[in-house]
Amino acid sequence: MSTDHQRYSTENQADEIREYAARNGIEIVRTYADHGKSGLSIAGRDAMKQMLADVEAGQADFSLILVYDVSRWGRFQDTDESAYYEYKCKKAGVRVIYCAEPFENDGSIASELLKSIKRTMSGEYSRQLGNKVFKGQCRLIELGFRQGGSAGFGLRRFLIDGAGAPKGELTRGQHKSIQTDRVVLTLGPVDEVEAVRWIYRSFVEDGQNEEAIARLLNGRGILNDVGHPWSRGNIHQVLINEKYVGDNVWNRVSAKLTERRRKNTPDEWIRRDGAFPAAVDRLLFDAAQVIIQERSRKLTDDDMLEALRRVLATHGRLTGILIDEADDTPSSSAYAQRFKSLLRAYQLIGYTPERDFAFLDANRAVREMHPSVMAGVMAGLERAGGAVVRDPETDLLTINDEFTAAVVISRCRVAASGMRRWLIRLDEGLTPDITVAVRLEPGETTTLDYYLLPWIDLQLASLRLRQANGFGLDAFRFDTLEPFFDLAARAPIRGVG
Repeated sequence: MSTDHQRYSTENQADEIREYAARNGIEIVRTYADHGKSGLSIAGRDAMKQMLADVEAGQADFSLILVYDVSRWGRFQDTDESAYYEYKCKKAGVRVIYCAEPFENDGSIASELLKSIKRTMSGEYSRQLGNKVFKGQCRLIELGFRQGGSAGFGLRRFLIDGAGAPKGELTRGQHKSIQTDRVVLTLGPVDEVEAVRWIYRSFVEDGQNEEAIARLLNGRGILNDVGHPWSRGNIHQVLINEKYVGDNVWNRVSAKLTERRRKNTPDEWIRRDGAFPAAVDRLLFDAAQVIIQERSRKLTDDDMLEALRRVLATHGRLTGILIDEADDTPSSSAYAQRFKSLLRAYQLIGYTPERDFAFLDANRAVREMHPSVMAGVMAGLERAGGAVVRDPETDLLTINDEFTAAVVISRCRVAASGMRRWLIRLDEGLTPDITVAVRLEPGETTTLDYYLLPWIDLQLASLRLRQANGFGLDAFRFDTLEPFFDLAARAPIRGVG
């Protein structure tokens, strides 16, 4: 159960399961329940993990597992994962029964087909819901409303109702209780606002660095927004955060569904400039950004990497916060700008972070590959005699003024089981007539094959492919793009005498 406000509450599920058991002469000997947990992943579902462990270890004092419906077993984004956990139970001699489904889970063709459809529908529901929530959040940001996070020193969160009427300030830890209410930022106490302006003036006009400013504030007994003494990193965050000029910026980082958390490029950020009252003048803010950028430009690459080595030697590890806190060291954002990414700077000094960030390099390699793939597609269409026009903003191709096409590249993700998966993102905004999906081999350097996906037949936001996908999808699979190029070819028409 992921929330309390749905028919899937654990209490309601338990009632339905008890009624099913009573009707079928089944005795319930044990209950496993995950309260307030998402079904997208088994991570965090301690009860389900314990149940599977009991079954596999032969310690289960039961021969049946009663589940309310397929979605309560899990909304796994990979339907094979759902099937895998059920198979582990079946292998141990424990059968899974879905009490509220219109089929018996008896292994028949009809049962397996319906169960597969239900699993796909459960995963797709979460994907569609995630897309809707994301679009809704984007819209609220563009309207000037705050989406989570603390206000910060010198600012406060303020609650307004659906009509925009003020309702009052939210203290730290308080949240809105009515769905239609909205949160905006407003200026905090006068002394805090003046302290923020003093920070900027000291940095821009007086030439004080972050460490000196923090020392002066602490000497005056002024604490930061969480009641702690100021540090170099705290001051740096105040100096670079656009909320102090009233700009509402969101989606700097994201982690959709079961994907890993990643930093987004500025073109992916959602913003509304001038959404809130400004604590500092924009010219002063812009001057601070110039100083921060120029400060790192004066250092050579070797100087910056040597400073990074000093931070590593001091702490034994590296994070953006540790870099920002270090004396006489450029900010983490300066490293990301100079070396294209913070991970690249880590690699140059031989440091491997505890988390696996290899996917960032893989995604970057795919982005860098896209222009050459686009050029190859356009050259093939023109070679076949077609006329191709590319939109420089969207990369949408218009071919012979007759149909449109988009080109997407999907890297291969290899699961722990060794199974390969590809996620194809289909652009709902552009709605191209055909999406040319280029599937890559593991390693992101070699093309495996191509899918020519017609929008009219699919109309999905995304598509997850396996190595083999059945006739319904593999009918669109090709080893080369020649069939696509043939669509642009012109056939001569014999004149009529």
